[in-house]
Amino acid sequence: MRFDQLRATTVLCVRRGKSVAMGSDGQVTLGQSIIAKSTARKVQLLRNKTVLAGLAGSTADALMLMEMFEKKLDAHQGRLRRAAEELAKAWRTDRSLRRLEAELAVANSREMYLLSGGGDVIEPDNQIVAIGSGMGYALAAARALHDNTKLDAEAIVRKALGLAAELCIYTNDQLTVHVIEDD
Repeated sequence: MRFDQLRATTVLCVRRGKSVAMGSDGQVTLGQSIIAKSTARKVQLLRNKTVLAGLAGSTADALMLMEMFEKKLDAHQGRLRRAAEELAKAWRTDRSLRRLEAELAVANSREMYLLSGGGDVIEPDNQIVAIGSGMGYALAAARALHDNTKLDAEAIVRKALGLAAELCIYTNDQLTVHVIEDD
């Protein structure tokens, strides 16, 4: 799947200091003109609230990938990188999985990755990752806020997603945000 074909949502993850925050909007869009739901929850806490996972794309595909990721996470004793790599490997090599139209963003207190249908596991250089249709807006806003303010991770996620909601027709302002603090 090409990123420019994804018109589903906006998920943003930011690490600052000892916390990592991940949030998403709540809009579910059918096609190019119907808003089917405005309060969907696309970010989840997994593994006893130690892992954040956000999904974008076709709902059924994204939910299937989220379930598969959770199984990989359990199979690898919560090791985020290993679970992400194993999911990407399966996604890349299985014919039926290659057709899935979804992306995942995952993070724990130390690591953060973007997983795509091409089998990519991307660890961002700047501790910020975004997926979905409004990712460009959210990513740009988050980078500016991260580099030029003292806002915490949660505040950056909320403000950047708010800006994305103002600019992207596939993103709304009904936010779900979860935060993990590093001990």
